[in-house]
Amino acid sequence: MTNMTETPDLDIPDFARRAAKYAPVSAALRAVYGYPGWRPWLAPLDELIACILSQSTNDRNSSRAFDALKERFPTWEEALAAPVEEIIETIKPAGLSNQKGPRIQAVLHRIREERGELNIDFLGDLTADEAKAWLVRFDGVGPKTAAIVLCFALNMPAFPVDTHIHRVGQRIGFLPEGISADKAHPVMEAIVPPDDYYAFHLNLIRLGREICHARKPDCPHCMLNAECDYFQGLTRESGADGD
Repeated sequence: MTNMTETPDLDIPDFARRAAKYAPVSAALRAVYGYPGWRPWLAPLDELIACILSQSTNDRNSSRAFDALKERFPTWEEALAAPVEEIIETIKPAGLSNQKGPRIQAVLHRIREERGELNIDFLGDLTADEAKAWLVRFDGVGPKTAAIVLCFALNMPAFPVDTHIHRVGQRIGFLPEGISADKAHPVMEAIVPPDDYYAFHLNLIRLGREICHARKPDCPHCMLNAECDYFQGLTRESGADGD
């Protein structure tokens, strides 16, 4: 059953058709990939900093930078107290370190100033909308970062839209072509039932990494061809060429 609570404000063309894709797509993905149950990843503040590091880089580089940061500064208090040049040097593997270093310290400073400690576990006591609103006030924290923190660290109902979800969602037809990633978040949250945000997110990402590649999707090996707008478009073009 789709989560229709937000649909009146979305103004998405052909929304009913898009939402109807969820059930067959979810079933097909589960048949191949299974149903990944939620497990705690990082602590909420760790997840927030890791997300800032992950911006505009790949998973390997951001993980290297995060591990280096945690090794050099075992506590976030130490990272906040350190000269910003040390933060910048430590996180160089993530790229854009001159931007990310000061940003990380600014976020840590504001959290301690507002909360009296470097801990954001309290977000779990808020509604998802309240927690998102609190997070996106920080420079460099947008809807994707907020949703990742809530979904992965706190098991709260938020659906992150990363580059894979953004690409795959448009190809399948959940999302209109050309929609921004930020505007895609409420659309996916309206289509997918909240109790499936985590598993469906992970299964779509796996599809994007293994089959629905950015440059050359492996459509012959995809389990979603019957539901995929992109593939159906290719089929129509092929039929037209053959006439």
